[in-house]
Amino acid sequence: MNKKSDFVSNYDKSPYVELPSHQFKCYTGWKEIVRYINEVLNGISKQSKIIVIECYHGTLDDEILPQLQKYISADFYFSRDCFLPSSEIDQLVYPDVTDDEVFGFMTRLSLEDFFDHLKLRSAQEKIASCNTKNIVIYGTGSSFVHSSPDLLVYLDMARWEIQLRFRRDEISNLGVENKTEKFAYQYKRAYFVDWRVCDSHKKQLMSKWDFVIDTNQPGNPKMISGPALLTAYSHTVQRPFRVVPFFDPGPWGGQWMKEKFGLDPDVQNFAWGFDCVPEENSLLLKIGDVLFETPAINLVFNRPKELLGQHVQKKFGAEFPIRFDFLDTMAGGNLSLQVHPTTAYIKEQFGMDYTQDESYYFMESAKGSFVFLGLKENISPGEMITELKESQEDNKSFDVSKFVESWQAKKHDHVLIPAGTVHCSGVNNVVLEISATPYIFTFKLWDWGRMGLDGKPRPINIQHGAEVIDWSRTTSWVKKELINRAEKIAEGDGWIEERTGLHDMQFIETRRHWFTKKVTHYSNGSVNVLNLIEGREAIIESPHNHFEPYIIHYAETFIVAAAIKEYTIRPYGESVGQTCGTIKAFVKASE
Repeated sequence: MNKKSDFVSNYDKSPYVELPSHQFKCYTGWKEIVRYINEVLNGISKQSKIIVIECYHGTLDDEILPQLQKYISADFYFSRDCFLPSSEIDQLVYPDVTDDEVFGFMTRLSLEDFFDHLKLRSAQEKIASCNTKNIVIYGTGSSFVHSSPDLLVYLDMARWEIQLRFRRDEISNLGVENKTEKFAYQYKRAYFVDWRVCDSHKKQLMSKWDFVIDTNQPGNPKMISGPALLTAYSHTVQRPFRVVPFFDPGPWGGQWMKEKFGLDPDVQNFAWGFDCVPEENSLLLKIGDVLFETPAINLVFNRPKELLGQHVQKKFGAEFPIRFDFLDTMAGGNLSLQVHPTTAYIKEQFGMDYTQDESYYFMESAKGSFVFLGLKENISPGEMITELKESQEDNKSFDVSKFVESWQAKKHDHVLIPAGTVHCSGVNNVVLEISATPYIFTFKLWDWGRMGLDGKPRPINIQHGAEVIDWSRTTSWVKKELINRAEKIAEGDGWIEERTGLHDMQFIETRRHWFTKKVTHYSNGSVNVLNLIEGREAIIESPHNHFEPYIIHYAETFIVAAAIKEYTIRPYGESVGQTCGTIKAFVKASE
């Protein structure tokens, strides 16, 4: 095997899908964008044209509106003027936002519920009576004000940028003014309500888009036609691709990703590396010299069958059910002691249809590193919960080793963590977390008495955790069922395939391949998510030349759509003649 010292920052932090420049046109900067919009409007043979400019939640209106008003000669109307008052919106969303510090309920609302229908009708009547000037209707839900415009422009952005804007006090939640509200509340409200209603509305509009504007970078807008963007999504699912990773510090974060991936050296640590979380990642589309950024979730909304596969789409709808991310504790600290909810509990309490079953794949581990997993034999559940509560209420230390089993961890170990299993990665590990997608549903039981990066205690969820801990998952069961269950299932010339998990009760299957030569993969009707876990680089190819060869590097996660039924991977470049390895996740056909 190659040593970890071989791998120094050939990790690509800005992967993109290159589009044929002769087929796609991208407009940049507000002056050029609005010039072209006006050109299109002038080609419409009507005295008064109606332009609907829809916005995903989080756009910077103070930047965008002056530019539009400067270059477009029109009367402007604003969807926000038709919304309910902020106090009524707060009451409207409260049943889904709840008083819980962390969790809410997946909203039962639609974007239309945010409107005052008397105000909406009044605006519609006023617009219908105006036939002398162009009219622009701007804002989230503006297509409710007018449903059949002459031009529909959509201002889009990814959720990671929205989160950064929350942290900088730049934006509020949907329909209200709460820029100074604490980030945790804003994020929770957006996760459970704002993004859900905006996504549902977006799905209904995608086929109607005339133009889409990338507003992720303030002051640097980019526009592509709506039909061209949908064609780009179709192009993307016909080849392997990566989404744009993002990284975040944390109270337990380490130094490995900072060094190996060439991240900002001035940040104190990086705890998380979100390498494949399409709900929040971006997808970069390269058009000539321009990188157009679009939310990766749009690909799921627009091409669910081709991307996910028929049986996956049937079970999950237009949701991407597999998540890959990194947890870096190298020279950091232990993660919080935690447990994830059962399917029944997450459905009843939070309105989610499936839970966060997961596994830890150890990409790197220092000598003596470990993982907490499962409970010790013959412990008292009541005593453990009592001591957890006392540690929280009285600021006392909790003796984790008294109740929770620990296991040595080494590079390429794979431990399985079905919902209900108490667990925690220890210090000096780099974990590739392979899990189902509902990623905020972690019940922290103990956080080692430390503070968050904001200097405040992180929320602890002992009450929720006590409801879902499976007390039968003790040392003997964990050793048999969850630790390194790898079994060889096939081999050929220069390759070995192993089944490594996940557990039988989980819907995700993982396969590990070791290879020195070309190995053939089949998608088997499910989206495949893979990571190069060994080797400096490898190349993915189509046996029938259906896509251009695609090079990946150590630790990069990549996606192969279900529509790509067959592909091969082999060592490439400096890795030729050496052993490479991939870990692949997919949804079991039986599910």
